[in-house]
This record gives sequence, structure tokens and C-alpha cells, in this order.
Amino acid sequence: MPDNTAPPAPLSKNALKKQAKAERFAANKLERRAREKEARKEKKRLHALKRAAGELDDEDDKRASKKPRVVTDFKGKVVLDLGFDDKMNEKEIVSLTSQLAYTYSANRHAMYPFSLFFSSLNGRTLARLESLNDAGYKRWTNTQWWQEGYEKLWGDGVTEQGNVVYLTADADYELLELKEDETYIIGGICDHNRYKNLCLNKAKESGVRAARLPIGRYLAQMPTRKVLTVNQVMEILIKWAETKDWEQALYAVVPKRKFRTNEPEAEEDDGKEGHEVIAADARPDDAS
Repeated sequence: MPDNTAPPAPLSKNALKKQAKAERFAANKLERRAREKEARKEKKRLHALKRAAGELDDEDDKRASKKPRVVTDFKGKVVLDLGFDDKMNEKEIVSLTSQLAYTYSANRHAMYPFSLFFSSLNGRTLARLESLNDAGYKRWTNTQWWQEGYEKLWGDGVTEQGNVVYLTADADYELLELKEDETYIIGGICDHNRYKNLCLNKAKESGVRAARLPIGRYLAQMPTRKVLTVNQVMEILIKWAETKDWEQALYAVVPKRKFRTNEPEAEEDDGKEGHEVIAADARPDDAS
């Protein structure tokens, strides 16, 4: 039988150039990788020398050492206790719902996010959240919202009562570390320092432990009142989960203006290093 197979058409000049380029690229691949590896090692060496010589500021150091973000759940849980609706005025309700939005946002973008629970959601706080962004809070991921109190935690078997800790500035016990098998409660109230021992008394009534953040231990030099918003407390917990270091966590979150001695606070310091009474400087309301 005759062979009807046509010989392959000769490559054009451009095709020959591309083929030769691809062959050179493949031949130089290993050499190129070796050069890139050596360049990275040299860059790290120079960075270490500059850091040792004090030639890098904090921002330069952070940018140079930034690693790819790996999201891994920190197995602890945080509950926002919203059972103080009747103790706030309308402006404070607005501030609180803003703080809840910032709390969720901080946790969502955390390297080690917590599971978030919101208990005792009722009254004006519920109405405010329902009115924002077509009840957008219902679409917040990794959250649960309860009309019941936080006692539902052990009632429904979410965790054991003995593993629940209410964070309050008035507690005698100072929190030394976070534990993955524990659940931490943050009092969801913006009251401008009107109520004393509110969260501590509630913790005692419900039979859970109370603890305070070690703010006084690490920020003893802070001249102004040591009071934080709900979202700032959450951000401190998030930062600790990332660094396992209270000092780093506190300095990363506490507003720098609270360290300035020439800027008096609008209210007198009650002497407590803490976070139960939320500061009056809540961020602008855009909780939608």
C-alpha cells in the first residue's frame, strides 16, 4: 500500500526560536533555582545583620518576617453575654452593637479564631441588630446566637460548667493563660462606669469562675484608666492565642493614647486594672 503520510511541515523561524528558548529555559532551571535559593539566604543574612545593628524599625521587621497566613482553629470558645440590655441607654446600645461587629471582624481575620457565642440576645440589642444590613449578623460565620443565657453552655452540653471563666476586672484571680478546653465570657455592656461588680456578681450567681486579664501586671505604667471596649478584650485574647504572650497582646491592642500623661480621661480612674466597664470611646457606629 502506498504511504500517504505527509512529512511534517517545517517549523517557521518564530517557532524555531520559541523551541530553542524553551530548551534553554529547561536547561537553566536547576541553576536558576540554586541562584534564587542563595539570594533568599543572602537576604535573610543581611536582614539579621541590620536587625542586630538596630537599623530596622518595628514596621520594617514585621514586613520582612511576614509569613503566609495559616488559619487553624484555637479550640477555646468565647461568649458575649448580652444580658445587660436594661442597663444601657439608646446611645450605649448603638455603641455596643458596633463593638459586636468589630469583635466578629477581628475573630474572622484571626490566625487562630475562636468559636463565638452570643447569649441573652433580646430587647433593644436584638432590635438594633435586626435593623442593620437586613439582619446581617445572622450571616456571621462561626457564630451562634441564643436568646437564652450563657447557662445554655453546660445545659446543652457545649462545655462543662467548671470550664467556664467570666472575664471581669473585679475578680481576685488573674488569668495566666488561655486554655483550649475553656470557655471565656465577656460582658457585653457599655455603661460608662455606672455599675460596679456587675459581671463578678453575675458570675458568682451562676456558679462560674471569674478572672481578670493581667493588665496591671504588664501595663502598670499606664497613667489613665485601664478600661477596654468589648472588641478590644476580644482582640487581646486573639493576640494571645497567636503569640502566647500577654505583654505582646496587650501592647498590640491597648490604644497608645492611654499611655499619654498629658491627656486626662473624661472619667476618673476607679483603680481597677480591667475590662468589665467598657470605655466611652467606642468606635463609630458602622456595625452593618
